[in-house]
Amino acid sequence: MRIRLRIVETGSSPLPARPRPPPPPDPGTDGPSLPDASAWRIALPHTAAAVPMARALVRTALADTDAPADRDTAELLTAELVANAVEHTSSGAPIELVVELLAHGCQVEVHDGDPRPPGDLSARPDAGRPDPWQEHGRGLLLIRSLSSDCGHRPTPRGKAVWFTLPARRTGPAGA
Repeated sequence: MRIRLRIVETGSSPLPARPRPPPPPDPGTDGPSLPDASAWRIALPHTAAAVPMARALVRTALADTDAPADRDTAELLTAELVANAVEHTSSGAPIELVVELLAHGCQVEVHDGDPRPPGDLSARPDAGRPDPWQEHGRGLLLIRSLSSDCGHRPTPRGKAVWFTLPARRTGPAGA
């Protein structure tokens, strides 16, 4: 099955379908410096099909640009955010995925039409373990545990839930 991604241009400055290749390495640094941000924005259907579409976009965006963030973790956390938006918002509300490549990693946002905040995204020391017999309840725990930062913010049409991943570590451990 092939998934086609259609990039949706929004706002006053249209986003490129494919970012330009990263510039050459800066003198005195370990690698290329990315511009302040390269970003993709895509409208997703309000169905379960949105989850693999979102994973494909994140995988492609990070692989095609050799982005410094961990692709597997980005895919997993994106799938959790999109699945939550599909499951917990009304079916008429649009869902939008925004992937932003940063010099120090990446940030992924999922916008939906429900203004209510998601479950608790802040680290809670008093939070017990999820019930091992329940099928749900681990997505936000994964996001809190695996991202360097996460949260939500109101938008004119609802809310955006986001996470940030740092650049992958390179070189020997402990160096």
